[in-house]
Amino acid sequence: MFLSQCSTDSIKAAAQSLIAGHLVAFPTETVYGLGADATNESAIAKIYKAKGRPADHPLIVHISSIDAINDWAQDINEYAINLARDFWPGPMTLVFKRSDLAKDFITGNQNTVGLRVPNQSIALALLKEFQALGGKGIAAPSANRFGAVSPTTAQAVKDELENYLDQSNDIILDGGPCQVGVESTIIDCTSQTPQILRLGAITKEMIQESTGLLVIDEAETDIRVSGSLESHYSPSATVVLDTYAQSGEGFIAIDSIQTPPGAIRLAAPSSIEGFARDLYTALRFADAQGLTKVCVIQPEGPGLAAAIRDRLKRAAN
Repeated sequence: MFLSQCSTDSIKAAAQSLIAGHLVAFPTETVYGLGADATNESAIAKIYKAKGRPADHPLIVHISSIDAINDWAQDINEYAINLARDFWPGPMTLVFKRSDLAKDFITGNQNTVGLRVPNQSIALALLKEFQALGGKGIAAPSANRFGAVSPTTAQAVKDELENYLDQSNDIILDGGPCQVGVESTIIDCTSQTPQILRLGAITKEMIQESTGLLVIDEAETDIRVSGSLESHYSPSATVVLDTYAQSGEGFIAIDSIQTPPGAIRLAAPSSIEGFARDLYTALRFADAQGLTKVCVIQPEGPGLAAAIRDRLKRAAN
């Protein structure tokens, strides 16, 4: 395993490593993913082992373009095509009825599969190089131990997974910090109307404008998706919401909120977008500092702010 700057040669080497059945951690605009050939059962098993991930927890398949949907999905609704055209590449995962290519080891034994085209130049270059070698898609959950804080830098991936990856063959591509910082919106496209299964940067209002349909958010569903457990995205420190920190405790809030006396300011973002981008780095920094408690004043409002509150609620459980 090694940290690699993202030259053309290193991306080609990473694609070849994926074809050979090894793992590659790579940046997306949301968080870093831990990737494997989505058609290779033994390679996928390495993801589950490295993460300590439950076998029934499905993986998202990353594809290079909208053209690859038909490889993985069937019974595709017209509104799903509209969403893909409007927001791919981008921080959105669409859930479809699976094709024969999507096996149980990808879908968690469900009859659905999640697909995404990431909006990140290195991720797209890797996907296209992988496709040129005959690959169909890269399965890639977040590159961290299951239930822990998602990584938004290559160093965070190395710190978290160094002891769980094959240092001779697995690769971490260093593409700098992620620009969105929270995981993709997941949308169920198996029904007549879209349903949001996980909040993210693609908001309810954006989906409704794209599809012309009423969107159900945080729907009751039997479909299992990443990040849907009550406790997730959790640092070692205890996360407490909408409480001001005491002396020696970590504190995260928008920059207009002053730091309480003696508290350790972990992040002071100036916008909702900055809050999302800085959140996971701040939680990881709290653990690196050995803090036992982090207090967060949550951002208000719809859209991305709601996605941040969703992640914080799960981190606090």
